[in-house]
Amino acid sequence: MDVKGLHNRVRRRAGAAVFCAVLAGAGVAAHGQSNLSSASNPFYGSVTRQKATDETIRLSLDDAIARGFENNLGLKEAENNQLTLRGERNEAIQEFLPTITVSGGTGVFVHNLAAQGFGPGTISKFGALFPNGLPPGLSTITKDDLTQGQINYQQVLFSGPVIAAFKAAGAAEKSAYFAKESARGEVVQQVAMAYLHAIAAASEVDNATALERADQVALDQARAAHEAGTAANLDELRARVQLQAQQQAVIAAQNALDKDLILLKREIGLDPGQNIQLTDPAPYGDLAVQTPEEVLTTAYKDRQDYQNLQNQLIEVRAIHLAYKSQRLPTLAFGGYWGTDTVNGAGTHGTFAAVGTLSVPIFREAKLRGDEDAAQAQMDGVRSQLRDLHDHIEQQVRDALLDVDATGRLVQVARSNVDLATHELSDETERVNAGVDDNLPLVAAQASVASAESSVVESLYQYNVAKLLLARAAGVLETQYRAYLGK
Repeated sequence: MDVKGLHNRVRRRAGAAVFCAVLAGAGVAAHGQSNLSSASNPFYGSVTRQKATDETIRLSLDDAIARGFENNLGLKEAENNQLTLRGERNEAIQEFLPTITVSGGTGVFVHNLAAQGFGPGTISKFGALFPNGLPPGLSTITKDDLTQGQINYQQVLFSGPVIAAFKAAGAAEKSAYFAKESARGEVVQQVAMAYLHAIAAASEVDNATALERADQVALDQARAAHEAGTAANLDELRARVQLQAQQQAVIAAQNALDKDLILLKREIGLDPGQNIQLTDPAPYGDLAVQTPEEVLTTAYKDRQDYQNLQNQLIEVRAIHLAYKSQRLPTLAFGGYWGTDTVNGAGTHGTFAAVGTLSVPIFREAKLRGDEDAAQAQMDGVRSQLRDLHDHIEQQVRDALLDVDATGRLVQVARSNVDLATHELSDETERVNAGVDDNLPLVAAQASVASAESSVVESLYQYNVAKLLLARAAGVLETQYRAYLGK
């Protein structure tokens, strides 16, 4: 097992455990941007399975998340990383297992005896050993046909670095597993937020369209009153300006919705040109009151990024031990058994059995350098783990405050809609009765539009806050429906 390679891999992965935690904290602002791409965050991309069709796909929140699990690019990268580290663990297992190979071959070989130290003078000395002397014309250039077959066996019986590297590889695989689970939570968060944002954008389109129809009615009434001589031309002009301003609002709202749907489709593997219809309305439900201590207890037990970093610490400890154990002897066994046939003169068995004990005598400078580097890496992961522990508490407390504040904002926003609607009704009656012109009516319509937009935005923020609380607690994938409500 290459200990240096393990060390370098941990160094490359340093900080990866807190990546999703940072994304979770930035998630609210992220979906307000228009330049999101997989280049900046792989969770905004996906593997598109098929081209767009004329069919309109009906998509619930659960369907969207299921598609995200199947196609999201960020999750695919995490899954591939887990497979890579599983392969490295299998490589580490092989260090403990026997390596058996079979080889064989046949060929014609020409040997120069003189080049191998058997010149004419040396050969003549052997002549006395033969009763009739050496054959006349004996050449120092010989040729033979050799056929060989061998079974080779190699096994490490004891090696401190191999044992420690195997432990490190096992911890790395566990770390990759929790990184993948954390990526699944990130998929739920990103897809759910994109879905909820698209719902909010659709509500804005509906509200803007309804106000456009009301403004059209108001314009028709103002035109009729002007033609009848009961209202000034200014009232008609004012109503027309209001209608055109609302038409602009409808265009902007529809454009925002179309872009939100494209982002959602990119996250779940649908072609950006595919027509989809969101089937779930904006969810709303009060969340049971939880104390920070209750949420933190769950978070430290269930947060996958926290477990990921804990296993990274186990991994770097094992790597540090591997470097220290390089001072220990290494015991290995190897050998082979085979047969040789020369010039068809019969088969002869060959074998070897060799035990090897390697004892490092002096490599102290390199060994201490490796240990110091591994110790620094271990200290860095410990610092990250302590920081993530405190960061989780910060996230939990922030999320609880956001849930409480946004929940109250929803209530206030809904009350404002009732008040604005009542004001608009009163002003409509005054205008119809000829008591007032339509300037207060236009102001009342603007108040209703603002109040309805505030409800949409506050409800979205409330749902996002609940999602982030579930993410902070480490239960988003399994309990996102319970946190969002019906």
